[in-house]
Amino acid sequence: MRCSSVLGALWLTFTTAGAIPTISTKGSKFFTSEGNQWFVRGVAYQLVPDDPLIDNDQCKLDAALMEELGANAIRVYHVDPNADHDDCMSTFADAGIYLFLDLDTFDTQIEQNDAHWNRTQRDAFAKVMDAFYEYDNLAGFFVGNEVLTHPNGSVAAPFVKAAVRDMKAHRDEKNYRKIPIGYSAADISTLRPNLQNYLACGSDRDEAIDFFALNAYEWCGETTFAESGYVSLTNEIKNYPVPIFFSETGCIVPRPRTFDDQPEIYGPRMNQYWSGSIVYEWIEEANNYGIISYGPKVDPAATDAPPDGFTRSGTPTPVSPDFPNLSSHWATPLPSGIRENEYSPNLTPPPCPPRTSGVWNVDGSAALPSLGQTFNSAAPTVTDDSTSDAAPSATPTKTGAASPAREVKGVAVGLAGVFLGVAWWL
Repeated sequence: MRCSSVLGALWLTFTTAGAIPTISTKGSKFFTSEGNQWFVRGVAYQLVPDDPLIDNDQCKLDAALMEELGANAIRVYHVDPNADHDDCMSTFADAGIYLFLDLDTFDTQIEQNDAHWNRTQRDAFAKVMDAFYEYDNLAGFFVGNEVLTHPNGSVAAPFVKAAVRDMKAHRDEKNYRKIPIGYSAADISTLRPNLQNYLACGSDRDEAIDFFALNAYEWCGETTFAESGYVSLTNEIKNYPVPIFFSETGCIVPRPRTFDDQPEIYGPRMNQYWSGSIVYEWIEEANNYGIISYGPKVDPAATDAPPDGFTRSGTPTPVSPDFPNLSSHWATPLPSGIRENEYSPNLTPPPCPPRTSGVWNVDGSAALPSLGQTFNSAAPTVTDDSTSDAAPSATPTKTGAASPAREVKGVAVGLAGVFLGVAWWL
């Protein structure tokens, strides 16, 4: 009797641990391991700079409210791979919430002003992957967030794609499941079409992204599908061969935030091509993008006050009208989509974009840089130093979620004449 009870408990533990289906890609869509198309409906979640997934008491409070909101995903920008994430990941899984996770850290991110991809970066990325691969509610990894933000920064694109190549190789060498690996891009019209096509182009799928994501703040105030720019974004990706979704969205000017883009993203004009969105962001802080607060702002000089004055733990309280506005939209069920066994995509990789001086300075037909190669922007050359183990030398510029601080749409146009002679392989 006792043995039977123990076996029963073990069986219950085993089946519960694997209860949430895993996520994979096929063609331009995400699917669950149960064969259902999956749409992202999430929030950016970076309460503290280093890792929001180690305090399970906080995870429980937040996951419960996210579940009430209707979220099924979070995006986390930085974690400590040495920490224990089991409890928080289990808490989010129990709430039906998946994780999209950036592999870089503050000092290993790929920099457009000092473009390189070396062993130190690769090993750091791999360490994060190794710490999270076993969680069934891990939906995907990002190899970068807004690495390219100005035209001459396009020379960093091959290093981003090299990171995709090497992280896929690490995933496969370790016999991990085919966890999707992608990139999160800044919404800059002079870069975006070329970048999204470059990362997906070519005949070697081991070098191509599994998904593409966009940080876009184009739907602002009372606007429409056509006026907002969403129609242009959609027209540019109708034949895109991998899933694409908004990895940040939620314009705050003008107020109030209505989130009226959400019905459109999941509606019939977009859900054929887009796989959903992640709203920026969960916590209210200095940038005023938060949809919840842990309390009123305090004087940063006060004893035990957080450096920026914004409390970063406690009972989450919805910010009004932002939270209820979003919640009302997310009360609508997600589209059912198509069953995986009924989906037979015939999409092909896009052509690799040709080099265009001053706009896209990359030869798409060139081989990707090997581990340790560095682009020298002062004298446009590639240094072959494949044994290099140096850490990135550029001062990190990215915070936990940098997009609203990098509202650079249009600024890139003014930089288009810079480094006109810069190119990838000369």
